[in-house]
Amino acid sequence: MRLEKKNMSRFDKCDESVTPPNGESFNTLKERVLKSRDELLAVTDFGRASALVSHLQVTRSMLSDALGVPTNKMSGLKVATASITCIDYDKETGEQLVHFQSFKPEAGLNKAKDMAN
Repeated sequence: MRLEKKNMSRFDKCDESVTPPNGESFNTLKERVLKSRDELLAVTDFGRASALVSHLQVTRSMLSDALGVPTNKMSGLKVATASITCIDYDKETGEQLVHFQSFKPEAGLNKAKDMAN
């Protein structure tokens, strides 16, 4: 079962009141993503880096947290297909620093059909 077109548009804009059938709300998604991020950071040695490969809404969830963007405004965060986002986390202070978001190196890739790049 799918969301009707009107509700899908609202969902794509991170409307927190719309959830796909058998899916999760953006609040639930963000909570799950941030919990998993924290688990990854807990096993990442000080001074080391971890890489996470993800889809659009996972990246938006992490970016929105780092930038202080509310969940219902996440759709405004531009994340190009096959792009790189870099966020530093300070374990002691909890500070998050976004070095760059949606960086897409010129690597000879075709343009995305979803116009995300």
